[in-house]
Amino acid sequence: MENLLFLTIVGGFVAAASAYVGSIMVLKRMSLVGDALSHVALPGIAIALSLNISPILGAFTALTLAVLGIWYLEKNSDNYPEALVGIFFTASLAIGVLITDELDLLEALFGDIEKIGYAEGLVTIIISIIVSFVIYKIINKLIIGVISEELSKAQKININIVNLIYLLAVGVIASLGIKFVGTLLTGALVIIPAVAAKNISRSMKSYFLTSVTFGILSAIIGIPLAYVLSLPVGPIVVITCVIIFIITYLFKKPS
Repeated sequence: MENLLFLTIVGGFVAAASAYVGSIMVLKRMSLVGDALSHVALPGIAIALSLNISPILGAFTALTLAVLGIWYLEKNSDNYPEALVGIFFTASLAIGVLITDELDLLEALFGDIEKIGYAEGLVTIIISIIVSFVIYKIINKLIIGVISEELSKAQKININIVNLIYLLAVGVIASLGIKFVGTLLTGALVIIPAVAAKNISRSMKSYFLTSVTFGILSAIIGIPLAYVLSLPVGPIVVITCVIIFIITYLFKKPS
């Protein structure tokens, strides 16, 4: 029971940070990227396992390289090629499946929160807090960039650097989420709470707070429920997110 409480707390912090990061991603209309980004971690995990180093380190390295690629495309393309990004990251998933050992593949795809120890859990909480703080410090600049890049230039905001910091934060959170719900489902943890919040929020402030709240709820409901039902944690947490989305959709604010 004590371990379940600890893992639920860890999951709550990861889910909250994921939802906070995802709330900006939804505003930037980058949901496809958010889903596809986690897929590129799989080859990194496979290579890390073959070298007997931490799979989280491998995932973070792969995701950092992917983030730099996204940033370059976003910075140098008039029309951001989301389709190309989707193809590239789906290919990464396919390659990862081919080179990942069969015994490790299921854990990499769907996560295994039970393997998170106390030390790793505490580090995960600290990193989640740091990422959330970084997003909090740049969120106004990100919003201005979403509204108008010309406006951001007028206010002397280096939107390219701000976007890079944001995308690196996404990569860090995706790395943490992989241990929690796996490469296939991390995108859902980032995107669904934010989309659900968008259904019922009437201001920007309430949108961000509701996104984080829904992320936390998905963890504190989903993790114990998975234990009670003796089912994998990742899918149950994501299904909880989906149920929250359906409920909010039924009460969706008028356009």
